[in-house]
Amino acid sequence: MERSFFERIKRIQALAEIGLEYCNIGYDKERYEEIQAISLEMLEQLTEVPVPKIQAVIQEKNGYKTPKVDVRAVVFNPEGRILLVQEKADGCWSLPGGWADVGYTPRQIAEKECFEEAGLDVKASRLLAVMDKTAQRMPPEFEYVYKLFIRCEPAHLQIACGTETDNVGWFSEHDLPELSQPRVIESQIHLMFAYFRGEKTEVHLD
Repeated sequence: MERSFFERIKRIQALAEIGLEYCNIGYDKERYEEIQAISLEMLEQLTEVPVPKIQAVIQEKNGYKTPKVDVRAVVFNPEGRILLVQEKADGCWSLPGGWADVGYTPRQIAEKECFEEAGLDVKASRLLAVMDKTAQRMPPEFEYVYKLFIRCEPAHLQIACGTETDNVGWFSEHDLPELSQPRVIESQIHLMFAYFRGEKTEVHLD
């Protein structure tokens, strides 16, 4: 799949959805509906995912299309190893985290996800990075995603699997397991180690 083409179709879909929400002219609404239908058909052909499943993911129908927010907890042990969890979804590894929940602050999301996925009590301490998933050249998906990477300090070092994870462990920078690329990529992990070593101090902002 051509990434830039895929992203442009998603943008067209978002513009059509916004147009349908705010347009008061019947003729224009028909045109927006047609644009929306065509973009969905194109996404279906590109991904081989049926239109109803695509609609369930990308059509919010709440006024204005906005990015989803993914929060990741960045935790190191005293030996300088990073905490990773093995995802049940694909068997690969990622930083603890997930979609932001309504009613929780980013700090609370990082702490909650770390406990739920790795059995570890942590205290969120600082924001390390705000990344645009498309700008990071991560695998394409239907949602447009911002990713928050938040440094967390562990209250202890006892770790355990959660309901969404098959394994959990501490890893050195140059001995990483296979990463769950929809969730985190190797360059992002290396950046987290650079923060840990103090080589980078300013927040990364895409």
